[in-house]
Amino acid sequence: MAAGGGAPWAEQARVVGTQIRNRFRVAPVDRRWLWRRADGRAFEAVRRWSDRVRALVQRSRSVDQSSTSPATSSEVAAKSSSSALRFYRKKVGKEVDGIEESVIFRSLQALAVPLIGSACYVFMHGLNSVQIYGAEKLHQALQERAKGKPLLTVSNHVAAMDDPFVIASLLPPSVMLQAQKLRWTLCATDRCFTNPVLSTFFRSVKVLPVSRGDGIYQKGMDMALSKLNSGGWVHIFPERSRSRDGGKTVAPAKRGVGRLIMDADSLPIVIPFVHTGMQDIMPVGKRIPRAGKRVIVVVGDPINFDDLIIDNSDGTQHISRGILYDKATERIGQRLQELKAEVDRLAAEQQSSEQQKHYIQNIKDDVYRLWQQVDWEAFGIGSSMSSEPSSIEEPAKQAKPELHLEVEPCMNQAPSAAISYDVLVPHWFHRHVDPSELMGFAARGLFKNNRLLDEGYRELQQQATMNAWWASQANSAAPRWSTA
Repeated sequence: MAAGGGAPWAEQARVVGTQIRNRFRVAPVDRRWLWRRADGRAFEAVRRWSDRVRALVQRSRSVDQSSTSPATSSEVAAKSSSSALRFYRKKVGKEVDGIEESVIFRSLQALAVPLIGSACYVFMHGLNSVQIYGAEKLHQALQERAKGKPLLTVSNHVAAMDDPFVIASLLPPSVMLQAQKLRWTLCATDRCFTNPVLSTFFRSVKVLPVSRGDGIYQKGMDMALSKLNSGGWVHIFPERSRSRDGGKTVAPAKRGVGRLIMDADSLPIVIPFVHTGMQDIMPVGKRIPRAGKRVIVVVGDPINFDDLIIDNSDGTQHISRGILYDKATERIGQRLQELKAEVDRLAAEQQSSEQQKHYIQNIKDDVYRLWQQVDWEAFGIGSSMSSEPSSIEEPAKQAKPELHLEVEPCMNQAPSAAISYDVLVPHWFHRHVDPSELMGFAARGLFKNNRLLDEGYRELQQQATMNAWWASQANSAAPRWSTA
């Protein structure tokens, strides 16, 4: 009875469990054999690794076979390195990504590029001092190049705002209003394209995205190459990233710039320039640019690559492509190093000139202070020497009328002698002493002998005492020589 009564409970529990399992669809999964399934992630990972190992084995076999051929050792090394890195000419059309060519982005570029470019021009030339050497080379290449001829500019990378600040300072304001003539540049996706708002903004100011570590055949490089093939202007930093030492040196150029030159449908005009001073406007870690700084830019002559253009139409073009990239990159890096030395020389000369001007100004200030502190009344020329040195060095020293004193003969000649001394001595100084020469004499005495001002005052007081003694002797001798 009890056993029979317990049977419905067990059956009811099984029914409830089945209903719960069906409602939530809980089913046991055996993951031990998941890697055997063709649609599993583990199986896909194993397949990819096996393909890579198989490719490496085949590549090593091809290298071993090529080593047994009668070719020279240099050709074997070039062939092995080129085949390992897979250098080849990747042809790119004029339109890789049509998003920049849409009507919306063209309208945004026509509005944003002139506005931001003009603001950067005013900031650089209005709030800072920019000295440019050879700007006409860039203007000529930009304005007078043939239709469809691409332009590529390369420069060192010092601060985060090198572009657009330096680019805007090199161009005349009239070019800023023509957005279609201005440059395309590249920026890393992890800096400029982190969210939709930044992506829209940077695309509106003609910036192309590139991914770090994706190589020279990535989509961003293809987009830059397409702009060159359409006759546009592309600016690139061959160093790839900002200088690690604040612009003191130029890092070696990377191979990507060589690919832009050698893979373009038409050989571009390559204009290099190097600048210094942007590290003061935008120091590392600062987000707001500073004003009142000096920037020096030197634009170099166009770099010639005609000797590197060879016929690569045969089947061995993948062998020499990497060598062409390296030669073009090395030539650009060497030219940037030469321009860097020129910029440093100009900056050192200007710094030396400023220090010399500052030193001369300090000397002038010291002379003027000495001029004001000397008691010119002791010389009897206080009225003429109380003005500034600049006013004393007037031409011709306007002639002053001589004083003619008529002294009546009398028994006592002392008053007349005193008057003659007080008046005729300044008159003699005015006639025979140049105030500017006297000032120079006093200045040279101060700097040469390193005398203090109080010693000068004591000398002047002794001279005044001596003059008073001679005056008293003249007064005492006057009655003895009287003929009355």
